[in-house]
Amino acid sequence: MSEEKGTAPMEVTSTSSGSKDLENRIEDDQVHLELKHHTISEIEASGAWYDKTINIFGKKLHYSNAMVQICMCAFVIFMTPGMYNALTGIGASISDKPTADNASVALYSTFATIGFFGGTICNTIGVRASLMLGGIGYALYAGSLLSFNHNENKGFVIFAGAFLGVCAAVLWSAQGLVVLSYATEQNKGKAIMIFWVIFNLGAVIGSIIPLADNIENKGSSANDGTFIAFIVLMCCGSCIAFFMLPSSKVWKLDGTKVASDTHKFPNWKDELMDLFKLLIHEPKILIMFPMFFASNWFYTYQFNNVNHGMFNLRTRSLNSLLYWLAQMIGAIILGYILDLKRFSRPTRAKIGWTILFVLGLAIWGGGLKFQLEFTRDEVEAVPPKITPMDYTEGRYIGPMFLYIFYGGYDAIFQTYVLWTLGALSNNPKKVALYAGFYKGIQSAGAAIAWRLDAIAIPYMNLFASSWALVQGSLVIAIPLLWFKITDHTDAMQDGLDNVVGLDEIEAVKSTTEHRE
Repeated sequence: MSEEKGTAPMEVTSTSSGSKDLENRIEDDQVHLELKHHTISEIEASGAWYDKTINIFGKKLHYSNAMVQICMCAFVIFMTPGMYNALTGIGASISDKPTADNASVALYSTFATIGFFGGTICNTIGVRASLMLGGIGYALYAGSLLSFNHNENKGFVIFAGAFLGVCAAVLWSAQGLVVLSYATEQNKGKAIMIFWVIFNLGAVIGSIIPLADNIENKGSSANDGTFIAFIVLMCCGSCIAFFMLPSSKVWKLDGTKVASDTHKFPNWKDELMDLFKLLIHEPKILIMFPMFFASNWFYTYQFNNVNHGMFNLRTRSLNSLLYWLAQMIGAIILGYILDLKRFSRPTRAKIGWTILFVLGLAIWGGGLKFQLEFTRDEVEAVPPKITPMDYTEGRYIGPMFLYIFYGGYDAIFQTYVLWTLGALSNNPKKVALYAGFYKGIQSAGAAIAWRLDAIAIPYMNLFASSWALVQGSLVIAIPLLWFKITDHTDAMQDGLDNVVGLDEIEAVKSTTEHRE
């Protein structure tokens, strides 16, 4: 295999014709097993522009460096879901709340359906195309909200939501592949932390847009300038994605290429078979499904019931900014803890679980006290029986800190889930499938939660279900998180078994080691 294919050759020596046939099969199937580490000088020797090193703040980096590509991916997400989060974080951003809810139901319904197969699609069309497609969907959705402010076309908003669900499913699978497989095992917490900080910086900056545009607006819906700004930024996300390198050209920090066991021209039927075989042969991932389901359920309650229900627009915009800023801080703290070298990876998994469980009890306990102060009937009565809160009022301080803690908890919960998936595999193909499961199940939960809000389920019911799902899913995941996380995932045992016989590869590897 040549360097142009994107990986160092697998050094296998054998005198048997059977082993030689296996080597040929490995090359034919484009299976790349990383056995050789390369120095920066060796990487630079390829002559490719993206392998040339430059000195940035005293550190030598090249464009094909895994962390550079992870940051590129993070900035794509910064411009797309990051801006979307800022837009939805202020609650219903159009005056017709039921239409906004139904668009979210359509979005998460298609997201859940396609998300389950998102890893398959990403493995077929590649990371770059997957991320570019995502940006298009987000821009169209923001455009539909702008359109609604002028023509009240409900159908267009709901269609745009459904289309965004398809695009987002593919985008988030590509994100999972990049963040979870590009980093080395020792730096997965750091990679997730860097991604999450940049991603939520998008939501923080995005939240400044509605705050600045609506600082004098005490109404309930955002103005045209808000939506136009989001549309432009989301389109920029697709442009950034265009400059991402293929996985086969990316080098990890330890001098190995990103392992790629996908075919040069993947067959979608084989990809679907891989999806179901993964569930059959590795049922342990099913234990994580309740955590996947819970991870976006509470958004509906926090955004539409707490933020939209109790605050006016400019205060909602400020809350949204603080919420996403808290996410950055939460990701930094947990990312650092999950990479502490003084503890083994199984121990770090237990520490992370304990932090999540204890904080969940404390934060939702404070949330219960606040929720007892208002009901849906009081908030949505015509005229409302509760006056929306403004940030200039003294009573705002307590709810502000509660909302900040809600944001921080979301970040540590999702950072922990992503870190766990990264601890289960180093295989790009497999982690793309894991990410598809994660986003698909997550979106199924979100679709149900948004629908429950649309049919006016009491606020207390949505609050209680959010709390129960967070705590209950952590308890259900104990068998995996406490007993199945290992210090290392062996690349030779981490492939999908239908690509090539792993037992045979092990035999060739053993022969090679014996001869050496």
